[in-house]
Amino acid sequence: MAPLPAVGFIGLGDQGLPMATAIAEAGFALHVWARRPASLERLGDTPATIHATPAALAVVCDIVAVCVSTDEDLLQLLSHGTDGLLVGLHPGAIVVNHGTGTPSSSQQLGELCAATGVLYVDAPVSGGRPAAQARSLTVLAGGDDAAVDRCRPVFAAFATNAVAMGPIGTGQMAKLFNNALLILNQAAIAEVVRLAVSTGTDPDRLVEALRLGSAGSRALSLLGEMVHPGTVAHLSAVEDLDVDLFATAMREAGVDADDVVAWAHAGAHGLPALVESLPRTAAAKPLR
Repeated sequence: MAPLPAVGFIGLGDQGLPMATAIAEAGFALHVWARRPASLERLGDTPATIHATPAALAVVCDIVAVCVSTDEDLLQLLSHGTDGLLVGLHPGAIVVNHGTGTPSSSQQLGELCAATGVLYVDAPVSGGRPAAQARSLTVLAGGDDAAVDRCRPVFAAFATNAVAMGPIGTGQMAKLFNNALLILNQAAIAEVVRLAVSTGTDPDRLVEALRLGSAGSRALSLLGEMVHPGTVAHLSAVEDLDVDLFATAMREAGVDADDVVAWAHAGAHGLPALVESLPRTAAAKPLR
């Protein structure tokens, strides 16, 4: 059997930390870098080699997974002078972008990597922190089929499913559609709950009933699990940014999605009110 690839991981946030931990526990040699020492401390006893710069990490890695907030953050990591990832990565190495961005930015990042012989895979993940902790994320991968296949054993450490969507950028497009549909579903739930309250129907009991019936959805199941009073303000802001990314991608694709974008923004903005209207549901399964 071929030896396991050495894997670098940058972005040890709420979602990235359990992903990196899962990679190490699956037997891969894990290499990490972080801007803040506190991020590295969160690894605890997870076996990992800490590096002083992204370039130093890149020298020893076959695959570098990055889970940061924006495409601009990844661009800085790739090309930051003598410390950037592309300084250290050898030809044939793979950069995997687990963050959410636009297809056009992924294509540009892919071209930047290709200029040095490095492969690029846009592989945003779906499921949030609970799925990352349970190692049941879904990976939506865009890139060369052979590069995606080389990454599959790493994806399997933290994901139940990894779907190859097509060339670079298609993973991001799929993730943006995924996010848009989730937020639209939340907007629909909020409208149904509003009408239910107007009729005197108990909204908490209704939501529980809807979960069990044909109206059940992931958006419903997340209420009280990932979406609760302690997280809703942050999630509402993140979803609003996701809608902006979706709108940009649709505009760049020449697609008129104005009505969908407006409805999705309403869903993101209305999420706090929805949680407030469901006090028992929202408190049922707080995020651990």
